[in-house]
Amino acid sequence: MKTTSALGGGLAGALALTLLHETVRQLQPKAPRLDLLGMEAIAKLLLKSGERPPDDPTLHRMALAGDVVANSLYYSLAGIGKQENVWLRAALMGLGAGIGAVTLPEPLGLSEKPSGQTFQTKAMTVAWYVAGGLAAAAVAHLLENKGQK
Repeated sequence: MKTTSALGGGLAGALALTLLHETVRQLQPKAPRLDLLGMEAIAKLLLKSGERPPDDPTLHRMALAGDVVANSLYYSLAGIGKQENVWLRAALMGLGAGIGAVTLPEPLGLSEKPSGQTFQTKAMTVAWYVAGGLAAAAVAHLLENKGQK
């Protein structure tokens, strides 16, 4: 698969994940709050470096931007290799990222509540990352096929 197809798919997956997260968190009280996890991580890093974290709206924008960039690059890895395997790679990468988002906050010194508040929260977290992976695969596949015509 071409690099541009993989990167385009990765961006689409990251945007789908972020849109899903930002929409559902406003409608569902038990929805994952991965934005809060990102804000906490950035604030802790800034404090450790001797800097004062910005206000919450700025911190929220920083967390969302960081999520989109990191998830774009991560999901684009699904496009490396044979095109016929992109769906499986993307689904497994989404599954891995979702499980990581549920299990890694505590060992990293972050609050586990944003992604692990209830079983429902954990399930949504994993499902959303898988959905992002599948969106990445769909767009990468479309871009790759469009480029071959």
